[in-house]
Amino acid sequence: MDLTILYRGPLASCDYDCPYCPFAKRRDSRAQLTADRAALARFADWATAQREDRLSLLFTPWGEGLVRSWYRRTLTELSHLPHIARVAIQTNLSYRTDWLAEADLDTLALWCTFHPGQTPYDRFLAKCHELARLGVRHSVGVVGLPEHLAQARRLRTDLPAHVYLWINAAEGHTYTDPEAADWTALDPLFPYSRHPHPSAGLPCRTGESVISVDGEGTVRRCHFVPAPLGNLYDDSYRPSLGPRPCPLTTCDCHIGYVHLESLPLYDVFAGGVLERIPHRKREEPPTSRGFQLDVSEGGLDLSTRAPVR
Repeated sequence: MDLTILYRGPLASCDYDCPYCPFAKRRDSRAQLTADRAALARFADWATAQREDRLSLLFTPWGEGLVRSWYRRTLTELSHLPHIARVAIQTNLSYRTDWLAEADLDTLALWCTFHPGQTPYDRFLAKCHELARLGVRHSVGVVGLPEHLAQARRLRTDLPAHVYLWINAAEGHTYTDPEAADWTALDPLFPYSRHPHPSAGLPCRTGESVISVDGEGTVRRCHFVPAPLGNLYDDSYRPSLGPRPCPLTTCDCHIGYVHLESLPLYDVFAGGVLERIPHRKREEPPTSRGFQLDVSEGGLDLSTRAPVR
């Protein structure tokens, strides 16, 4: 079967200290880093050895993984395995890019976030252009706070036109319609992020073809539902895989609601769900405004309609 895994080990340290970040902020001790390295190696060994599934892997560390050599090496090695369809990671892009030359760029992809105030704009932009020059699949995004709007507009202008710029609604921030329109002008998919999605009782791919795994190998349907399904390393999770409705009232994080079957996002992001890259019309070049989204017959016209609720 095709199995998507969101892996989050114990790593929690980050070289940035964003005030809006919902993740833990602390420095990992040497012992904690050693434990994270061992947990990642165990997961990578499992992914390398197993042959029952075609795997797509997204690493979603609490902190920044790619400043650590073991994450760079693991992604590189996994990218070359024939049964790995995609390996991607969420990153602030603060690390060097030379390691990417060793990776299979047909498989590896990056989900990059620009954090104004944490890194110089020109430095981040130069990294994005380097990724484009190398041919690395990547998306770039910004948290949609009012003080970030000017730099987000600048980023959309300065990024290569084929690079998708996504905007995350800021946690706890309420957007007026004019504010939402400003962000939607940069990211046509922003309406999906603006409001939490009602999810109670709705079908979701998590727990069936998508699972979450922590550093101990505990399998859950997603990062946001704590009930365990079993353990990855003894295969006790497998009998639990199957279709199941969402037990939560709402889902407000992209890595969660993208898997809801009530939303059309698997079609919108066809081929790029993990790295958050929408499918682009192949018959049309990118426009000066940026990414050209693919809208199939009878599908959702993201330029004029609100998202399905």
